[in-house]
Amino acid sequence: MADTTAVTRIPAAKLEAFLNRSFVAVGIPAGDAKVIAELMVRADLQGSEGHGIFRLPQYVRRIKGGAVNVKPRIRVVREAGGMALVDGDNGMGHLVMRFATEKAIEKAKAAGAAWVGVRMSNHAGPASLYASMPLAHDMIGLYLAVGNANHLPPWGGLDMLLSTNPIAVAVPAGEEPPVVLDMATTVAAYGKVKTKAQRGEMMPEGWMMDREGRPLTDSRRANEGFLLPIGGYKGYGLALVFGLLAGTLNGAAMGKDVVDFNADETSVTNTGHVIVAINVEAFQPVAEFRKSVDMLIRDIRNSKRLPGVDRIRLPGDGSHATRAERLKNGVPLSAPLAASLNQLAAELKIAPL
Repeated sequence: MADTTAVTRIPAAKLEAFLNRSFVAVGIPAGDAKVIAELMVRADLQGSEGHGIFRLPQYVRRIKGGAVNVKPRIRVVREAGGMALVDGDNGMGHLVMRFATEKAIEKAKAAGAAWVGVRMSNHAGPASLYASMPLAHDMIGLYLAVGNANHLPPWGGLDMLLSTNPIAVAVPAGEEPPVVLDMATTVAAYGKVKTKAQRGEMMPEGWMMDREGRPLTDSRRANEGFLLPIGGYKGYGLALVFGLLAGTLNGAAMGKDVVDFNADETSVTNTGHVIVAINVEAFQPVAEFRKSVDMLIRDIRNSKRLPGVDRIRLPGDGSHATRAERLKNGVPLSAPLAASLNQLAAELKIAPL
């Protein structure tokens, strides 16, 4: 039996080059392939394994199945001073969301804040990728999306009408790392379930429930149950509202119209997103804001701890540390994932990892 626990460390640059080759091989222009590859590796570096190179075989299958437009005309279709609606022309979500985020940043420089909605996109990786982009411009970023498969029923129900609909918020600091919140409205994102299934690992109790209301911990039986929302009915409410804002408002898929991109390799998903950029300078001097954020971070970090607690963490601490460690030591790939990537390389007739 193959050892599913074995892990290989691959340098980020090597992963990025492999992703680049793969996307070019299926018809994506070289410049676009480079952008997608860089964003996917950034996901792996920060520890978002379920949204990084793990997704490559799935992306390739959907591109080959005609479900994704490899040469989209991404454009603004509605616009006002502090808003825009972007149509992604069914392009790769990473490309669509980079375009939308750049548009939000541009508008926020003039308007103080900008809300950009997106329709006709695809899966774009972890939410924090895009919420963090405004940080470089002394801005706060906020991102919402409709997940690409429904694994959450309404509270008390059984019909899968909602997804993991995530939120991410990134706030710049001064000497401290930025505060970066990135979370699904379910206890676990479905990508984490998929990575555990590939490795043959069990799920913690509390991630999923079967249709009889019993805890489901076998990741290989995930299709027999559904994800649980954070905070019970409150998480259900958040998933619904985020979907209305990122999906329904933009004319994107929501509810029963969401396509399960895990099982469907030919249908257009019409994925919806929202990116908001808030220009700190419009509210107060940037240096003052950064200083205030630093002070709050330090107050929280240095506050009194419960017995047995080694340190108090803030949103983003884990991803910052993971990125530093993986830039130094390489991105860990499980044996099953490495095997699937080498098999993909053979199918695409490109150099393997």
